[in-house]
Amino acid sequence: MVFREKGNKHRAKGTLFYVTTRLVMVTILTLVLFSRMTIAHSSEVERSSPCIYVLRVEGPIVPVTADYIQKGIREAYEDGACLLILELSTPGGLYSSTQKIVESILNAPLPVVVHVCPAGAWAGSAGTFITIAAHVAAMAPGSRIGAAHPVAVGSEGELPETHKQKIAQDAAAWVRSIAECRGRDPREAELAVLESKSFSDSEALKAGLIDLRATTREELLQQLEGKKVKLINGEEVTLQVIDKPIHLLAMTSAQRLLLAVSDPNIAYLFMTLGTLGLLVELYHPGAIFPGVVGGISLLLGLYALGSLEARFSGLLLLLLGLILMAAEVFVVSHGLLLGGGLISFILGSILLFNENPFYWRLNLVLVTVTSLILASFLTFLLGAAIKAQRRKVTTGRESLIGTQGVALTELKPEGTILVEGERWKAESTEPVSPGERVVVTGIEGLKLKVKRQSKTDGETY
Repeated sequence: MVFREKGNKHRAKGTLFYVTTRLVMVTILTLVLFSRMTIAHSSEVERSSPCIYVLRVEGPIVPVTADYIQKGIREAYEDGACLLILELSTPGGLYSSTQKIVESILNAPLPVVVHVCPAGAWAGSAGTFITIAAHVAAMAPGSRIGAAHPVAVGSEGELPETHKQKIAQDAAAWVRSIAECRGRDPREAELAVLESKSFSDSEALKAGLIDLRATTREELLQQLEGKKVKLINGEEVTLQVIDKPIHLLAMTSAQRLLLAVSDPNIAYLFMTLGTLGLLVELYHPGAIFPGVVGGISLLLGLYALGSLEARFSGLLLLLLGLILMAAEVFVVSHGLLLGGGLISFILGSILLFNENPFYWRLNLVLVTVTSLILASFLTFLLGAAIKAQRRKVTTGRESLIGTQGVALTELKPEGTILVEGERWKAESTEPVSPGERVVVTGIEGLKLKVKRQSKTDGETY
Protein backbone atom coordinates (compact mmCIF):
# COMPACT_ATOMS: atom_id res chain seq x y z
CA MET A 1 0.00 0.00 0.00
CA VAL A 2 1.42 3.37 -0.96
CA PHE A 3 0.55 7.03 -0.96
CA ARG A 4 1.44 9.34 -3.77
CA GLU A 5 0.14 12.30 -5.72
CA LYS A 6 -2.93 11.35 -7.70
CA GLY A 7 -2.45 10.93 -11.45
CA ASN A 8 1.28 10.46 -11.33
CA LYS A 9 31.18 -29.48 -14.72
CA HIS A 10 30.73 -31.16 -11.38
CA ARG A 11 33.83 -29.87 -9.64
CA ALA A 12 33.52 -26.51 -11.24
CA LYS A 13 29.92 -26.32 -10.14
CA GLY A 14 30.80 -27.43 -6.62
CA THR A 15 33.54 -24.82 -6.44
CA LEU A 16 31.13 -22.17 -7.69
CA PHE A 17 28.57 -23.03 -5.00
CA TYR A 18 31.26 -22.96 -2.32
CA VAL A 19 32.76 -19.65 -3.43
CA THR A 20 29.35 -18.02 -3.92
CA THR A 21 28.12 -19.15 -0.51
CA ARG A 22 31.25 -17.95 1.25
CA LEU A 23 31.24 -14.59 -0.51
CA VAL A 24 27.56 -13.97 0.28
CA MET A 25 28.14 -14.92 3.92
CA VAL A 26 31.17 -12.65 4.19
CA THR A 27 29.24 -9.77 2.59
CA ILE A 28 26.31 -10.16 4.97
CA LEU A 29 28.55 -10.50 8.03
CA THR A 30 30.56 -7.45 6.99
CA LEU A 31 27.41 -5.34 6.67
CA VAL A 32 26.10 -6.57 10.02
CA LEU A 33 29.39 -5.94 11.81
CA PHE A 34 29.79 -2.53 10.21
CA SER A 35 26.27 -1.52 11.18
CA ARG A 36 26.87 -2.68 14.75
CA MET A 37 30.12 -0.73 14.86
CA THR A 38 28.25 2.37 13.68
CA ILE A 39 25.60 1.96 16.36
CA ALA A 40 28.19 1.29 19.03
CA HIS A 41 30.15 4.36 18.02
CA SER A 42 26.99 6.48 18.14
CA SER A 43 26.08 5.28 21.62
CA GLU A 44 29.53 5.81 23.11
CA VAL A 45 29.38 9.62 22.87
CA GLU A 46 29.65 11.05 26.35
CA ARG A 47 26.95 13.52 27.30
CA SER A 48 26.87 15.66 30.41
CA SER A 49 23.15 16.48 29.99
CA PRO A 50 20.11 15.23 28.06
CA CYS A 51 20.76 15.56 24.36
CA ILE A 52 18.67 16.06 21.24
CA TYR A 53 18.52 13.18 18.78
CA VAL A 54 18.32 14.06 15.08
CA LEU A 55 17.23 11.55 12.43
CA ARG A 56 17.25 12.25 8.69
CA VAL A 57 14.92 10.57 6.16
CA GLU A 58 15.29 11.30 2.44
CA GLY A 59 13.51 9.06 -0.03
CA PRO A 60 10.54 6.69 -0.07
CA ILE A 61 8.90 5.36 3.08
CA VAL A 62 9.70 1.64 3.06
CA PRO A 63 10.31 -1.03 5.75
CA VAL A 64 13.94 -0.04 6.31
CA THR A 65 12.80 3.57 6.87
CA ALA A 66 10.26 2.48 9.47
CA ASP A 67 12.87 0.32 11.18
CA TYR A 68 15.33 3.23 11.29
CA ILE A 69 12.78 5.61 12.87
CA GLN A 70 11.44 3.04 15.34
CA LYS A 71 14.92 2.15 16.54
CA GLY A 72 15.87 5.83 16.67
CA ILE A 73 12.94 6.68 18.96
CA ARG A 74 13.71 3.72 21.20
CA GLU A 75 17.43 4.54 21.41
CA ALA A 76 16.74 8.22 22.10
CA TYR A 77 14.42 7.34 24.99
CA GLU A 78 16.83 4.79 26.46
CA ASP A 79 19.63 7.34 26.21
CA GLY A 80 17.61 9.93 28.14
CA ALA A 81 17.23 12.36 25.23
CA CYS A 82 14.97 15.36 25.84
CA LEU A 83 13.82 15.61 22.22
CA LEU A 84 13.92 13.79 18.89
CA ILE A 85 13.89 15.73 15.62
CA LEU A 86 13.00 13.92 12.40
CA GLU A 87 14.18 15.89 9.36
CA LEU A 88 11.96 14.70 6.53
CA SER A 89 11.87 14.90 2.74
CA THR A 90 9.88 12.17 0.99
CA PRO A 91 7.57 11.67 -2.01
CA GLY A 92 5.60 8.96 -0.18
CA GLY A 93 5.77 5.21 0.28
CA LEU A 94 4.18 2.04 1.60
CA TYR A 95 1.10 2.29 3.77
CA SER A 96 2.25 -0.46 6.16
CA SER A 97 5.56 1.31 6.79
CA THR A 98 3.79 4.66 7.18
CA GLN A 99 1.46 3.14 9.75
CA LYS A 100 4.36 1.78 11.79
CA ILE A 101 6.06 5.18 11.81
CA VAL A 102 2.89 7.06 12.77
CA GLU A 103 2.18 4.59 15.58
CA SER A 104 5.73 4.96 16.88
CA ILE A 105 5.46 8.77 16.90
CA LEU A 106 2.00 8.87 18.48
CA ASN A 107 3.14 6.50 21.24
CA ALA A 108 6.62 7.96 21.65
CA PRO A 109 7.70 8.35 25.30
CA LEU A 110 9.57 11.58 24.44
CA PRO A 111 8.68 14.66 22.35
CA VAL A 112 9.05 14.13 18.59
CA VAL A 113 9.39 17.04 16.17
CA VAL A 114 9.06 16.52 12.41
CA HIS A 115 10.81 19.21 10.36
CA VAL A 116 10.15 19.17 6.61
CA CYS A 117 13.47 20.46 5.33
CA PRO A 118 15.64 21.76 3.74
CA ALA A 119 14.02 24.57 1.79
CA GLY A 120 12.20 23.08 -1.19
CA ALA A 121 11.65 19.70 0.49
CA TRP A 122 8.43 17.71 0.12
CA ALA A 123 6.42 15.74 2.66
CA GLY A 124 4.18 14.17 0.05
CA SER A 125 1.45 11.59 0.68
CA ALA A 126 2.91 9.33 3.39
CA GLY A 127 5.02 12.26 4.60
CA THR A 128 1.81 14.18 5.31
CA PHE A 129 0.62 11.56 7.81
CA ILE A 130 4.04 11.42 9.47
CA THR A 131 4.32 15.20 9.76
CA ILE A 132 0.93 15.85 11.34
CA ALA A 133 1.50 12.93 13.76
CA ALA A 134 4.41 14.77 15.42
CA HIS A 135 4.09 16.56 18.76
CA VAL A 136 5.41 19.61 16.91
CA ALA A 137 5.27 19.91 13.10
CA ALA A 138 7.53 22.38 11.30
CA MET A 139 8.32 23.22 7.69
CA ALA A 140 11.13 25.10 6.01
CA PRO A 141 10.25 27.98 3.66
CA GLY A 142 9.71 26.73 0.12
CA SER A 143 8.69 23.24 1.25
CA ARG A 144 5.29 21.65 0.70
CA ILE A 145 3.02 19.02 2.19
CA GLY A 146 -0.07 17.10 1.06
CA ALA A 147 -1.19 15.25 -2.10
CA ALA A 148 -1.92 12.19 0.03
CA HIS A 149 -4.39 10.40 -2.25
CA PRO A 150 -3.43 6.69 -2.43
CA VAL A 151 -2.53 5.48 -5.93
CA ALA A 152 -0.37 2.87 -7.61
CA VAL A 153 3.33 3.53 -7.91
CA GLY A 154 5.58 2.58 -10.80
CA SER A 155 3.13 2.55 -13.72
CA GLU A 156 0.49 4.55 -15.48
CA GLY A 157 -2.40 2.32 -14.35
CA GLU A 158 -4.83 3.39 -11.63
CA LEU A 159 -6.96 1.48 -9.15
CA PRO A 160 -10.57 0.49 -9.95
CA GLU A 161 -13.05 3.20 -8.96
CA THR A 162 -14.64 1.16 -6.15
CA HIS A 163 -11.26 0.41 -4.65
CA LYS A 164 -10.19 4.02 -4.93
CA GLN A 165 -13.25 5.23 -3.06
CA LYS A 166 -12.94 2.63 -0.34
CA ILE A 167 -9.26 3.24 0.24
CA ALA A 168 -9.53 7.02 0.03
CA GLN A 169 -12.28 7.07 2.67
CA ASP A 170 -10.24 4.86 4.97
CA ALA A 171 -7.15 7.06 4.53
CA ALA A 172 -9.27 10.18 5.11
CA ALA A 173 -10.62 8.76 8.38
CA TRP A 174 -7.11 7.93 9.51
CA VAL A 175 -5.70 11.37 8.75
CA ARG A 176 -8.64 13.02 10.55
CA SER A 177 -7.99 10.85 13.59
CA ILE A 178 -4.30 11.80 13.64
CA ALA A 179 -5.09 15.50 13.22
CA GLU A 180 -7.61 15.46 16.06
CA CYS A 181 -5.12 13.66 18.30
CA ARG A 182 -2.58 16.45 17.76
CA GLY A 183 -5.06 19.35 17.81
CA ARG A 184 -4.76 20.09 14.10
CA ASP A 185 -7.56 20.93 11.67
CA PRO A 186 -9.03 17.57 10.55
CA ARG A 187 -10.96 19.11 7.63
CA GLU A 188 -7.84 20.58 6.06
CA ALA A 189 -5.96 17.33 6.62
CA GLU A 190 -8.78 15.42 4.95
CA LEU A 191 -8.53 17.58 1.83
CA ALA A 192 -4.97 16.34 1.31
CA VAL A 193 -6.40 12.83 0.91
CA LEU A 194 -9.78 13.26 -0.77
CA GLU A 195 -8.82 16.10 -3.11
CA SER A 196 -5.04 15.55 -3.28
CA LYS A 197 -4.59 19.10 -2.03
CA SER A 198 -1.05 20.33 -1.44
CA PHE A 199 -0.05 23.11 0.97
CA SER A 200 2.93 25.44 0.93
CA ASP A 201 4.64 26.03 4.27
CA SER A 202 2.72 29.26 4.87
CA GLU A 203 -0.58 27.69 3.76
CA ALA A 204 -0.03 24.70 6.03
CA LEU A 205 0.65 27.01 8.97
CA LYS A 206 -2.46 29.06 8.24
CA ALA A 207 -4.56 25.88 7.84
CA GLY A 208 -3.44 24.60 11.21
CA LEU A 209 -1.60 21.56 9.85
CA ILE A 210 1.79 22.58 11.27
CA ASP A 211 2.95 24.58 14.28
CA LEU A 212 5.80 26.71 12.99
CA ARG A 213 8.15 27.58 10.12
CA ALA A 214 11.91 27.34 10.46
CA THR A 215 14.67 27.47 7.87
CA THR A 216 17.48 25.89 9.87
CA ARG A 217 17.83 23.54 12.80
CA GLU A 218 19.10 26.39 14.97
CA GLU A 219 16.05 28.51 14.14
CA LEU A 220 13.82 25.53 14.90
CA LEU A 221 15.37 25.05 18.34
CA GLN A 222 14.96 28.74 19.13
CA GLN A 223 11.23 28.49 18.42
CA LEU A 224 10.86 25.23 20.34
CA GLU A 225 12.36 26.62 23.55
CA GLY A 226 9.70 26.77 26.25
CA LYS A 227 7.02 25.13 24.10
CA LYS A 228 4.75 22.66 25.93
CA VAL A 229 3.77 19.26 24.53
CA LYS A 230 1.72 16.40 25.95
CA LEU A 231 3.02 12.83 25.79
CA ILE A 232 0.96 9.67 25.35
CA ASN A 233 0.86 9.07 29.11
CA GLY A 234 -0.73 12.48 29.66
CA GLU A 235 2.46 14.08 31.00
CA GLU A 236 2.99 17.68 29.89
CA VAL A 237 6.58 18.49 29.02
CA THR A 238 8.11 21.95 28.63
CA LEU A 239 10.84 21.85 26.00
CA GLN A 240 14.23 23.15 27.11
CA VAL A 241 16.46 22.68 24.11
CA ILE A 242 18.83 25.66 23.98
CA ASP A 243 22.51 24.68 24.26
CA LYS A 244 21.64 20.97 24.46
CA PRO A 245 24.12 18.68 22.67
CA ILE A 246 23.01 17.38 19.27
CA HIS A 247 23.35 13.68 18.49
CA LEU A 248 23.02 12.80 14.80
CA LEU A 249 21.84 9.22 14.35
CA ALA A 250 22.50 8.39 10.70
CA MET A 251 21.41 5.26 8.88
CA THR A 252 23.90 2.42 9.04
CA SER A 253 25.64 1.23 5.88
CA ALA A 254 23.35 -1.80 5.77
CA GLN A 255 20.25 0.38 6.07
CA ARG A 256 21.45 2.70 3.30
CA LEU A 257 22.07 -0.29 1.02
CA LEU A 258 18.63 -1.76 1.70
CA LEU A 259 17.01 1.64 1.17
CA ALA A 260 18.75 1.97 -2.20
CA VAL A 261 17.31 -1.33 -3.45
CA SER A 262 13.82 -0.76 -1.97
CA ASP A 263 12.31 0.32 -5.26
CA PRO A 264 10.22 -2.13 -7.31
CA ASN A 265 11.98 -1.39 -10.58
CA ILE A 266 15.48 -1.54 -9.08
CA ALA A 267 14.56 -4.77 -7.28
CA TYR A 268 13.35 -6.23 -10.58
CA LEU A 269 16.60 -5.24 -12.28
CA PHE A 270 18.54 -7.02 -9.52
CA MET A 271 16.40 -10.13 -10.08
CA THR A 272 17.06 -10.02 -13.83
CA LEU A 273 20.79 -9.43 -13.36
CA GLY A 274 20.92 -12.29 -10.86
CA THR A 275 19.14 -14.60 -13.28
CA LEU A 276 21.52 -13.73 -16.12
CA GLY A 277 24.58 -14.19 -13.93
CA LEU A 278 23.53 -17.63 -12.67
CA LEU A 279 22.57 -18.81 -16.15
CA VAL A 280 25.94 -17.74 -17.56
CA GLU A 281 27.65 -19.73 -14.81
CA LEU A 282 25.49 -22.80 -15.45
CA TYR A 283 26.05 -22.72 -19.22
CA HIS A 284 29.77 -21.98 -18.82
CA PRO A 285 30.82 -23.45 -15.44
CA GLY A 286 34.04 -22.24 -13.90
CA ALA A 287 33.71 -18.55 -14.76
CA ILE A 288 32.95 -17.85 -11.04
CA PHE A 289 32.45 -14.07 -11.39
CA PRO A 290 29.03 -14.19 -13.15
CA GLY A 291 27.80 -16.70 -10.58
CA VAL A 292 28.97 -14.64 -7.61
CA VAL A 293 27.48 -11.40 -8.98
CA GLY A 294 24.31 -13.21 -9.96
CA GLY A 295 23.88 -14.83 -6.55
CA ILE A 296 24.31 -11.57 -4.65
CA SER A 297 22.02 -9.70 -7.05
CA LEU A 298 19.36 -12.39 -6.72
CA LEU A 299 19.46 -12.21 -2.92
CA LEU A 300 19.18 -8.42 -2.94
CA GLY A 301 16.31 -8.58 -5.43
CA LEU A 302 14.42 -11.17 -3.37
CA TYR A 303 14.85 -9.11 -0.20
CA ALA A 304 13.64 -5.93 -1.87
CA LEU A 305 10.61 -7.59 -3.47
CA GLY A 306 9.72 -9.20 -0.15
CA SER A 307 9.97 -5.91 1.74
CA LEU A 308 7.81 -4.20 -0.89
CA GLU A 309 4.98 -6.66 -0.27
CA ALA A 310 5.24 -8.35 -3.66
CA ARG A 311 2.70 -11.07 -4.41
CA PHE A 312 3.88 -14.53 -3.41
CA SER A 313 2.50 -16.03 -6.62
CA GLY A 314 4.54 -13.57 -8.68
CA LEU A 315 7.72 -14.48 -6.81
CA LEU A 316 7.01 -18.20 -7.31
CA LEU A 317 6.59 -17.68 -11.06
CA LEU A 318 9.89 -15.78 -11.19
CA LEU A 319 11.70 -18.58 -9.35
CA LEU A 320 9.99 -21.25 -11.49
CA GLY A 321 11.16 -19.43 -14.59
CA LEU A 322 14.72 -19.41 -13.27
CA ILE A 323 14.58 -23.15 -12.48
CA LEU A 324 13.20 -24.04 -15.92
CA MET A 325 15.81 -21.97 -17.72
CA ALA A 326 18.56 -23.56 -15.64
CA ALA A 327 17.16 -27.06 -16.32
CA GLU A 328 17.89 -26.61 -20.03
CA VAL A 329 21.56 -27.15 -19.14
CA PHE A 330 20.89 -30.67 -17.86
CA VAL A 331 17.91 -31.78 -19.98
CA VAL A 332 17.97 -31.58 -23.77
CA SER A 333 14.54 -30.13 -24.58
CA HIS A 334 15.54 -28.25 -27.73
CA GLY A 335 14.55 -24.93 -26.15
CA LEU A 336 11.18 -25.94 -24.65
CA LEU A 337 12.35 -25.56 -21.06
CA LEU A 338 14.08 -22.32 -21.94
CA GLY A 339 10.96 -20.90 -23.58
CA GLY A 340 8.72 -22.05 -20.74
CA GLY A 341 11.05 -20.51 -18.19
CA LEU A 342 11.07 -17.20 -20.03
CA ILE A 343 7.25 -17.14 -20.19
CA SER A 344 7.03 -17.93 -16.47
CA PHE A 345 9.52 -15.16 -15.69
CA ILE A 346 7.54 -12.60 -17.70
CA LEU A 347 4.20 -13.62 -16.13
CA GLY A 348 5.74 -13.40 -12.67
CA SER A 349 6.99 -9.90 -13.47
CA ILE A 350 3.51 -8.76 -14.48
CA LEU A 351 1.81 -10.31 -11.44
CA LEU A 352 4.30 -9.12 -8.81
CA PHE A 353 2.34 -6.08 -7.62
CA ASN A 354 -1.14 -6.41 -9.08
CA GLU A 355 -3.29 -7.75 -6.23
CA ASN A 356 -3.04 -5.45 -3.21
CA PRO A 357 -5.22 -2.32 -3.66
CA PHE A 358 -2.38 -0.22 -2.28
CA TYR A 359 0.53 -1.59 -4.24
CA TRP A 360 3.74 -0.93 -6.07
CA ARG A 361 3.60 -1.85 -9.72
CA LEU A 362 6.44 -2.46 -12.14
CA ASN A 363 6.90 -0.20 -15.10
CA LEU A 364 5.66 -2.24 -18.08
CA VAL A 365 8.25 -0.67 -20.36
CA LEU A 366 10.98 -1.94 -18.04
CA VAL A 367 9.45 -5.43 -18.00
CA THR A 368 9.25 -5.46 -21.82
CA VAL A 369 12.82 -4.27 -22.36
CA THR A 370 14.37 -6.62 -19.78
CA SER A 371 12.34 -9.55 -21.13
CA LEU A 372 13.60 -8.88 -24.66
CA ILE A 373 17.18 -8.64 -23.41
CA LEU A 374 16.78 -11.84 -21.40
CA ALA A 375 15.21 -13.65 -24.38
CA SER A 376 18.00 -12.53 -26.73
CA PHE A 377 20.68 -13.52 -24.27
CA LEU A 378 19.15 -16.94 -23.62
CA THR A 379 18.73 -17.55 -27.35
CA PHE A 380 22.42 -16.82 -27.80
CA LEU A 381 23.36 -19.19 -24.96
CA LEU A 382 21.11 -21.94 -26.32
CA GLY A 383 22.53 -21.54 -29.81
CA ALA A 384 26.08 -21.75 -28.48
CA ALA A 385 25.20 -24.86 -26.48
CA ILE A 386 23.57 -26.60 -29.49
CA LYS A 387 26.55 -25.71 -31.68
CA ALA A 388 28.90 -27.18 -29.10
CA GLN A 389 26.85 -30.39 -28.91
CA ARG A 390 26.92 -30.82 -32.70
CA ARG A 391 30.63 -30.15 -33.01
CA LYS A 392 32.63 -33.27 -33.81
CA VAL A 393 34.65 -34.41 -30.82
CA THR A 394 38.37 -34.61 -31.49
CA THR A 395 40.75 -35.75 -28.81
CA GLY A 396 44.31 -37.00 -28.66
CA ARG A 397 46.08 -37.59 -31.95
CA GLU A 398 42.90 -37.08 -33.99
CA SER A 399 43.05 -33.42 -33.10
CA LEU A 400 46.22 -33.12 -35.19
CA ILE A 401 44.36 -33.65 -38.46
CA GLY A 402 44.35 -30.36 -40.34
CA THR A 403 47.19 -29.01 -38.23
CA GLN A 404 50.09 -27.32 -40.01
CA GLY A 405 53.74 -28.09 -39.33
CA VAL A 406 57.23 -27.87 -40.82
CA ALA A 407 59.51 -30.54 -42.24
CA LEU A 408 62.68 -31.09 -40.18
CA THR A 409 64.14 -33.60 -42.64
CA GLU A 410 63.52 -34.42 -46.26
CA LEU A 411 60.33 -36.40 -46.80
CA LYS A 412 60.98 -38.90 -49.62
CA PRO A 413 58.42 -40.14 -48.83
CA GLU A 414 59.16 -40.53 -45.06
CA GLY A 415 60.93 -38.19 -42.68
CA THR A 416 60.48 -36.09 -39.54
CA ILE A 417 58.26 -33.05 -39.03
CA LEU A 418 57.52 -30.63 -36.19
CA VAL A 419 53.82 -30.21 -35.28
CA GLU A 420 52.48 -28.37 -32.22
CA GLY A 421 56.00 -28.28 -30.79
CA GLU A 422 56.44 -32.08 -31.09
CA ARG A 423 58.56 -34.21 -33.45
CA TRP A 424 56.62 -36.77 -35.47
CA LYS A 425 57.46 -39.37 -38.09
CA ALA A 426 55.63 -38.46 -41.25
CA GLU A 427 54.97 -39.77 -44.75
CA SER A 428 54.23 -37.49 -47.65
CA THR A 429 52.56 -38.21 -50.96
CA GLU A 430 55.10 -35.96 -52.63
CA PRO A 431 58.71 -34.98 -51.95
CA VAL A 432 59.12 -32.27 -49.30
CA SER A 433 62.37 -30.44 -48.57
CA PRO A 434 63.53 -29.52 -45.02
CA GLY A 435 61.94 -26.26 -43.86
CA GLU A 436 58.90 -26.58 -46.09
CA ARG A 437 55.50 -26.35 -44.49
CA VAL A 438 53.12 -29.30 -44.44
CA VAL A 439 49.53 -30.09 -43.42
CA VAL A 440 48.50 -33.25 -41.53
CA THR A 441 45.91 -35.20 -43.52
CA GLY A 442 45.68 -38.42 -41.51
CA ILE A 443 47.17 -40.73 -38.90
CA GLU A 444 48.50 -44.25 -39.38
CA GLY A 445 49.64 -45.77 -36.10
CA LEU A 446 52.42 -43.51 -34.81
CA LYS A 447 53.04 -41.97 -38.23
CA LEU A 448 51.35 -38.89 -39.66
CA LYS A 449 50.18 -38.61 -43.24
CA VAL A 450 51.01 -35.15 -44.63
CA LYS A 451 51.09 -33.11 -47.79
CA ARG A 452 52.92 -29.98 -48.83
CA GLN A 453 51.05 -26.87 -47.59
CA SER A 454 49.38 -24.87 -50.34
CA LYS A 455 48.45 -21.20 -50.19
CA THR A 456 44.85 -22.09 -49.32
CA ASP A 457 45.94 -24.03 -46.23
CA GLY A 458 46.92 -20.91 -44.25
CA GLU A 459 50.18 -19.55 -43.00
CA THR A 460 50.37 -20.60 -39.33
CA TYR A 461 51.67 -23.81 -37.84
